[in-house]
Amino acid sequence: MIGRGGWLLAGAALAAGFVLAVIAGFLLRSPDPAPIIIDTPVPTATIEPTITPGPTETAQAIQAYVNGAVNEPDVYILSPGSRVKQIVEAAGGFTDEANTAVINLAMPLVDGMQIYVPELKESTAEPQQIITQPTMPSRAGIGVGDLLININTAEQEELETLPGIGPVTAQKIIDYRTANGGFSTIEAILDVSGIGEVTFENIRDLITVR
Repeated sequence: MIGRGGWLLAGAALAAGFVLAVIAGFLLRSPDPAPIIIDTPVPTATIEPTITPGPTETAQAIQAYVNGAVNEPDVYILSPGSRVKQIVEAAGGFTDEANTAVINLAMPLVDGMQIYVPELKESTAEPQQIITQPTMPSRAGIGVGDLLININTAEQEELETLPGIGPVTAQKIIDYRTANGGFSTIEAILDVSGIGEVTFENIRDLITVR
């Protein structure tokens, strides 16, 4: 026969079992936790830097000198790419005495160039130096203060830079000064064969004897 203490223990065991059953049922009915979703950011396109081109160089204007048988001999400033024709037109065109057959109107101009237009009456015994390209003359044969070509000491190459003076005439100048002890005045160069008044007028401001 179960005593009172036995009934109490049995009741306690039943109560404990009931509690455990309730807890187990609750756990079984609980929904699974929602999965954790990690969004990977989509890479954005890299923007390439825009390169701004620098300013382009501005072409320099051309300064050239035309003299001889033109109406207005002078130094003219022309746009890049200009040709001999443009500077002749700027100088008022050829005179009636101009020997146009020896002028190449299509030749491109360069800065510092000189174009000499001879007259028909000038000597044709030698080819005239119509176009003089810009050069840096040496100190030899040049006046110290004024940078003129000294016709008593200049070498042939320097004499050939003068308008209207070609290789033959340059050599005649050298031969004359050797035979006559030099030039006493710039006008004495007129005694050289092949140098006339027209040529002298074109070179008189470019030469010296001192």
